[in-house]
Amino acid sequence: MKRRDFFKHLGSAAVVAATVTPTMSFAAAKQANTISYKNALDAITGGKSAKTSKSVHLKVPEIAENGAVVPVTITVDSPMTDADYVKAIHILVSKNGNARCLDAHLTPANGKAMLATRVKLNGTQDVSAVIALSNGEFLIATQGVKVTIGGCG
Repeated sequence: MKRRDFFKHLGSAAVVAATVTPTMSFAAAKQANTISYKNALDAITGGKSAKTSKSVHLKVPEIAENGAVVPVTITVDSPMTDADYVKAIHILVSKNGNARCLDAHLTPANGKAMLATRVKLNGTQDVSAVIALSNGEFLIATQGVKVTIGGCG
């Protein structure tokens, strides 16, 4: 097969895939991306309870003018040694279609348990930081955010 023929067939296959696949998978993809806050929390913790702790510092604005770009900063007071470190930081929101916004996995090599990002909020709701520790415990910090302009749709 010549190179020109190969690219012709490849282009035809791409067009067929682009026109058939989205119509078939939109409903399934929309359902697959829907997860409630409780289900997301249970999936992370395996059903264990997460306790609040003063060592988790969650910083989000009380009022966000634009829900499409809400800044979130999480810092955890942890020695980050091989014996005692933060394994993961998860960001959950209470009212988006998909409550699970971000999962960041850490190692002692990170040196500091800190994360800064921006999340989308479709309205006024709670933002939670769920922290997985190396000893199997989970910590949580939650703060409410009032959104004046929604960011998800």
